[in-house]
Amino acid sequence: MDRGLYIAASGMLAQQVRQDQLANDIANAATPGYKADRSAVRSFPDMLLSNTKTGAVIGPLGAGAQVDATVTDLSPQAVKPTSEPLDFAVQGEGYFAVNTANGQRFTRNGAFTQGPNGTLVDQLGEEVLGQNGQPLQVVDGKVDPSRLGVFDVPDAKKQGNALFTGTANGQATGKVINGALEGSGIEPTTVMVDMMASMRAYEASQKAIQTIDSTLDKAANQVGTVPG
Repeated sequence: MDRGLYIAASGMLAQQVRQDQLANDIANAATPGYKADRSAVRSFPDMLLSNTKTGAVIGPLGAGAQVDATVTDLSPQAVKPTSEPLDFAVQGEGYFAVNTANGQRFTRNGAFTQGPNGTLVDQLGEEVLGQNGQPLQVVDGKVDPSRLGVFDVPDAKKQGNALFTGTANGQATGKVINGALEGSGIEPTTVMVDMMASMRAYEASQKAIQTIDSTLDKAANQVGTVPG
């Protein structure tokens, strides 16, 4: 009975992680270049039950679920025109590079602007780097798209909603499109359906805990009072 509580609770914890990720996806449905996370859930190893007197095998018993890994869907998305002179998109593979206080980072969000020093910066004010690894100057409100660096980052790991860590492996094959942004990797309708399914799974585990708790309460307070 107690084991059932742990199994149901592990299911609730796994769905909480999924709910947090789906909520973050919804919040970034309009964020250019946003990449969604997906959690892989697996069960703990099953236990094989047997009859303590005869040794006959009864069957396996599940031991609950856990989040095994979180994977980011890095698939390129459709490019949408904006006509803004400092908007850029990578069509295909590759990342823009930005210089942060924690070192070089990469992004697919090309909603850039002009910083106070006249350099091209991202939405966080981080300087965007060119092919030579140096900041780019904005001239007459424009930047030549051919000067932007588009780097191949095979080991890209998501950091926050817009940045990625990793090591650049030369120039990527992606093409820089000026006056456009890459769309978010989120389909709001699909995410809402997934969120409702996750919530129902969470509620099912919650109901199981309530049922087991009620049964234990009766066992402790009613069974013991039955006249022998």
